[in-house]
Amino acid sequence: MDFTEVVRDRYSCKRYSDKPVAKEKIEEILEAGRLAPTAKNLQEQHIYVVQKPEDLAKIDALTPCRYGAPVVLIVAFDKTNVFTYPGGKYDSGVEDAAIVATHLTLAAKNAGVDSCWLNFFDPDKAAELFHLPENEQVLMLLDLGYAAEGAGPLLNHGKRKPLAETVTYL
Repeated sequence: MDFTEVVRDRYSCKRYSDKPVAKEKIEEILEAGRLAPTAKNLQEQHIYVVQKPEDLAKIDALTPCRYGAPVVLIVAFDKTNVFTYPGGKYDSGVEDAAIVATHLTLAAKNAGVDSCWLNFFDPDKAAELFHLPENEQVLMLLDLGYAAEGAGPLLNHGKRKPLAETVTYL
């Protein structure tokens, strides 16, 4: 698929069918995340693939936004392995994990798999429920699956501000 088509056509799926996602598709999506750039190439991301019914039930306990997806990726990063910016106040953890998550989202669309980026949950509770290492911080959850019949983008999906409202040339 052409990159512009991927970016234009991708939307946050809010209703999934029960069709499973093949392991090969999941691995194709994960590979795109692995190839994402990170500060100083530290690759501090850690992706957890949630598929078992009992683990999906844990996701459902965290958020109402799984929408029946058969796979959920937990995107986390190692807080002890990040680049610290000059000044010592900020680090690259959240931005690096967000770049990885964006690659996962776009790769899913490219592979014909629908997705939804979730941030309506408590990241600390997610780490606790899945017994993640203390050095890891959860950034987001990513639903993966195939849209149910009749599902589609929200009505406001295609509404975008003009570039003149979001870009300033200095």
